[in-house]
Amino acid sequence: MRIPKHIGIIPDGNRRWAVEKGMGKEEGYDSGISPGMTLYHLCREMGINEMTFYGFTVDNTKRPSVQREAFSNACVKAVDELAKEDAELLVLGKTTSAMFPEDLKQYTSRSKFGAGGMKINFLVNYSWEWDLGLHDGAIGPALKTADVSRIDLVIRWGGRRRLSGFLPVQSVYSDMYVIEDYWPDFKPQHVYDAIEWYSRQDVTLGG
Repeated sequence: MRIPKHIGIIPDGNRRWAVEKGMGKEEGYDSGISPGMTLYHLCREMGINEMTFYGFTVDNTKRPSVQREAFSNACVKAVDELAKEDAELLVLGKTTSAMFPEDLKQYTSRSKFGAGGMKINFLVNYSWEWDLGLHDGAIGPALKTADVSRIDLVIRWGGRRRLSGFLPVQSVYSDMYVIEDYWPDFKPQHVYDAIEWYSRQDVTLGG
C-alpha cells in the first residue's frame, strides 16, 4: 500500500458517544485519550512521518464551561502522554487567549522527546483565522503553522463530512476519509481501512 507521509486526525463524536451511553456530554472527552495513543503507535509502526491531531478550536470554547474544562483537560492529558514517546511534539493555537491551557505553553516550540522520529502536531485553541493572521479582512505576513507540512490524508471520526476549519492551507489537496463510528469507539481497523482507501486514490496534486 501507498502510505501517506502526513495524516490529519479529526477525533469527533465524543459528546454524542457520551449521550448515547447515558452520560453527560462532558464525560466523553477522557475516553478519547487512549484511542489517540493507540493510533499514534499504529501510525509509527506503519512508517507515517507526521501526524496532526485536532484538539479543540476557538469556536469550541463557546460551549458550556463544564464541557470546555473537560476537553481542555483531556488535551493536556493527551499531550503529556505523547511527550513520553519518541516524537517531535508541537502544540499550536492561540496562546494569548485565556482559553489556552497554561500547562501546554511549554510545548509551543518543537520539542524532541526520546529519540525523536515522528512529528506530532497538536492543535489547541486553534482557528484558521488565527493561523492566517486575519485582521480586518487582511491576511497576515506569515502562516502561524508554517512548521506543519502538507497533509496527504485527513481521517475524521463521527460521520461529519467537513473539515471544520482544520489547517486550510495544509489540507488544500488532502484526501478525506470519514468514519461513521464515534472517536471513543476507535478500532485499529479504521486506520487500516483508511490507508487502504487512500492507496487507491489518484493523487495528482492538480497535475
